[in-house]
Amino acid sequence: MNRIFNPYNLLRAALFVAAVVISVWLLPRKGRNSYHYELGKPWAYSLLTAPSDMPIYLDSISAQRVLDSIDVSFVPVYVRDISREKQAQAAYATRVNATNVGLSPLERNRLINALRNVLDNGIVDQETYQEIRSGRLPAIRFIHDNTAMTMPTSTLLSARAAYAAIDSMFQGDEYRKAIERTAMSQFLVSNIICDTAVTNRLRGEALQRAMAPRGVIQQGERIIDKGDVVTPELYSLLRTYEKIAGQKSASQVDSHHYPILGQILYVTIIFSALYCFLIYFRHRTFADNRAMVFIMTLVVGFLLMAYLMGDALTCGLYMVPFTIVAILMVVFFDGRTAFFVYITEVMLCTLVSAFPLEFIYVQLIAGIAAICSLKELTRRSQLVRSALVIFLAYCLAYVGAEVMQAGTIDKINTRMFGAFGINAVLISFTYVLVFVLEKAFGFTSTVTLVELSDVNNPLLRELSQECPGTFQHSMQVSNLASEAAHRIGANVQLVRTGALYHDIGKIDNPAFFTENQHGVNPHDALSPLQSARIVIGHVTDGLKRADKAKLPQVVRNFISQHHGRGKAKYFYTTYANSHPGEEVDPAPFTYPGPNPQSRETSILMMADAVEAASRSLKEHSVEAITELVNRIVDGQIADGLHDESPISFRDVNIIKQAFVERLRTMYHARVSYPELKKDDKGD
Repeated sequence: MNRIFNPYNLLRAALFVAAVVISVWLLPRKGRNSYHYELGKPWAYSLLTAPSDMPIYLDSISAQRVLDSIDVSFVPVYVRDISREKQAQAAYATRVNATNVGLSPLERNRLINALRNVLDNGIVDQETYQEIRSGRLPAIRFIHDNTAMTMPTSTLLSARAAYAAIDSMFQGDEYRKAIERTAMSQFLVSNIICDTAVTNRLRGEALQRAMAPRGVIQQGERIIDKGDVVTPELYSLLRTYEKIAGQKSASQVDSHHYPILGQILYVTIIFSALYCFLIYFRHRTFADNRAMVFIMTLVVGFLLMAYLMGDALTCGLYMVPFTIVAILMVVFFDGRTAFFVYITEVMLCTLVSAFPLEFIYVQLIAGIAAICSLKELTRRSQLVRSALVIFLAYCLAYVGAEVMQAGTIDKINTRMFGAFGINAVLISFTYVLVFVLEKAFGFTSTVTLVELSDVNNPLLRELSQECPGTFQHSMQVSNLASEAAHRIGANVQLVRTGALYHDIGKIDNPAFFTENQHGVNPHDALSPLQSARIVIGHVTDGLKRADKAKLPQVVRNFISQHHGRGKAKYFYTTYANSHPGEEVDPAPFTYPGPNPQSRETSILMMADAVEAASRSLKEHSVEAITELVNRIVDGQIADGLHDESPISFRDVNIIKQAFVERLRTMYHARVSYPELKKDDKGD
């Protein structure tokens, strides 16, 4: 009962509930009649039938074709303004007869008749005349007493064209002067005028007849079934279906609570699967509160980003760099955990996608590419290369999915490649995100470990200057331990860095450690208890220096655990031998610990003891090295120093073999160079 109500378990339960609630709240609310579909793509839902009698309208392509046909063939309606025409004729006749133009009465009548003929043929406005000249208006209609009469427009002129025609009819200067003096251009008025109201009404009636339903789908009749390609005709039917469904009251559409219950169940199952994986296969991660907060925040955060981007932009969902989830998990945890968390993210975001199958396929391929291309992040160039690989994976997966579904490359949306490009650019900024998350959650990335392993680091430089023997020992231990870690699949960079810092506490008292002594041993003047206290103190001193240098906790673990709860056996044995028959308290001779808690710290404990002991070997044969390695490692296991570590017997055997081979290389026999013999006769 106490384990169930443990504060840590309650925290993880609260994280679970909060993640489910937030995820369901973020998901879009879809009614029963809400569907996502695109022209030319398969219908992703089950059989859809008509909820009531549905009219069949023209599809968008056919409708546009009909509209274009009507625009080409429709004849607009015009009216003739006879009163305006007669007023213009009478006014001009009065002006010609009242003005001294130097013409005879017969010549004056010729000018009046020329104006009358032009007006009889018809004068239109300049815009209409341009349409006539371009061929877009070959005829017009006149409607009188509900009778329509069509008239060709070949005889119609604009006022300017009519003036030019009259001017060309009279060649004499006296006529032209008379035309100018009487200002005939003022009387060339438009008498053929477009009847806009009637034209628009007739055009609207024509459009209405053309767009009228072509038939009816009866209630219950099949509209579309799963897998059917959405043709233009089906697309029009689906739009009609949505229009009819939208006319229903909100209570009729939204009163059904099953969709949201289904979302709750869906999200709960996914998070439960993630928790089960962590409990059974990554229990240490599950027991780490910081890790759980990070994982759940990461998953929910990217779900929020997916919802916002998918709702704001057409291809927004594919701009979301989901593979950053996989990359961050690889950097801070491991590839297997990264894949499972990434799949969790993808399955949650599927509810936001309009095409779930395509989305899952494309994101799965991209995630695999991310994990495989970035086993560990040590350089920025690796991230750029990984972003390029992910971009190519996105493109190839999308093209494959589209060609498979549509059967042609013509349906490929080129905007998707732009979305994938933006996605890849965002992935490149993961390097900055890693740094921020390290500070926020206290994680340690491989990038940080690589930086710490630089021997120019101030703490390592001080170690090399104050304790050159210890520094060389740490370098040798680092080589031994990293080789063993590589062979058993442990974190090589973590072991390498931890080995370099595990003995930094010796900086405070370098002369009290054998590797730094030069003939004088200060322990000769001290009792075994005093010597043990100084030697054991290098662990505490190292932790103080690590705190001051703000080393990550994973590196501090190597300092505190490289001796575990073992004894300073030399001084313990010396003290016991000098006090025969007395029961010796081991506490003053025991390191503070704790014992190794990980495979990496176990490897360091073995490598540290083996490397130090190997210096005392007089013979470096394979047998001698093997006997030394077995004796030290088996002794640590017998003392229970590795009982709290997840290291296996198989790992131990591989580590032993790695130590033997590496020590053989370190202590290999060197070739003796012969001395040059001098010829006495040549002297």
